[in-house]
Amino acid sequence: MRFRHGLQRLIGRIVGPLWLPLASFVLRVILGYRMDGLKEVRAEFLRIRQQSTAPLLICANHLTLIDSFIVAWALAPTWRYMVRFDELPWNTPERRNFAATVLSQVLVYLAKCIPISRGGSREQISSVLARIGYLLSRGELALVFPEGGRSRSGRVTTDSVAWGVGRIVASLPQCRVACIYLRGETQESWGSIPNVGDRFYAKVECIEPKSEYRGARRSRDLANQIVAQLARMEKEYFDGRQ
Repeated sequence: MRFRHGLQRLIGRIVGPLWLPLASFVLRVILGYRMDGLKEVRAEFLRIRQQSTAPLLICANHLTLIDSFIVAWALAPTWRYMVRFDELPWNTPERRNFAATVLSQVLVYLAKCIPISRGGSREQISSVLARIGYLLSRGELALVFPEGGRSRSGRVTTDSVAWGVGRIVASLPQCRVACIYLRGETQESWGSIPNVGDRFYAKVECIEPKSEYRGARRSRDLANQIVAQLARMEKEYFDGRQ
């Protein structure tokens, strides 16, 4: 695994100065996105990172196909990823959406992605989860959407939780989870991309899920705790809008 991920990281770092500014340009200029409290969110995430050397997994709510790009934008400026490519989180996009062609496979490879097939074989899913766990154990960052897919209700889905995120946390002693809630002001439901020109709300909070269960029950319990935290953050967001 060390060679496999080291090679992917190295190649991504080499081409990062080409695609990272382009991605930022598309988000901020072409799509016209803005984000409130960006400095505060980045400062809080940096504080969370510096607080402990324990593994840190990033978990976010999921509404669009480009949520991982928006999460990365929220957590650090583009120049920081260009200087310190290790700080760009690894990601696990759905293979059918982002790795269905040779070209898309190359692109997601350069963007530090490990594609996963929703509903795929147990061996394939276990392999991806093991790779994420390995990276976290070495102090790297990874982003996972614990709902397992884009929420069709437009809200955090607490009754449809992907157990895999709990399995990752269970495999790493003292693993922390940075929960980030993102939402555009005009975002009502799920879709391919947020509305053009939208302004985003973002907030990040850190939890350390614990469970007394074992095996699969432990994984489910930990995953439920993470999604419940995102649901609480979502409620806070909507309560603040009233």
